[in-house]
Amino acid sequence: MKLIAAKQRYLDLVEAYPLRPIRSERELSKAIKVVDSLLDRDTLNAAEEDYLDVLSDLVERYESESQPIDPVSDALMLAHLIEAKDVAQSAVAKATGIVNSTISEVLSGKRTLTRGQIGKLAKFFQVPPGVFAFDA
Repeated sequence: MKLIAAKQRYLDLVEAYPLRPIRSERELSKAIKVVDSLLDRDTLNAAEEDYLDVLSDLVERYESESQPIDPVSDALMLAHLIEAKDVAQSAVAKATGIVNSTISEVLSGKRTLTRGQIGKLAKFFQVPPGVFAFDA
């Protein structure tokens, strides 16, 4: 009986908002409402989680195609992460093992980050390394 109820909840989602490519701002708005309603639930069954995963991918695809975001420099990203975490530059240097002067040069745009530095910073700030625009 539980399986039938779970399947029906999934089918209700598909009926309310079919999983199709999003082609307009109006469709995007509807999709986001569905995503929000699912995220507000305490629990989802496996089929509902799959539905949410696919719908989120469709939202992300539409947004990236209709509203592309230019890449951000390492300097701007690092400054943002330092501000968001509310830490001092010296604390970042100490925690990552990156010399404070190197961090200063990155922040001023005089230097780019190496792969190793990106890895250390990503770990410290708990973000994927891809947030940095590695171009060295």
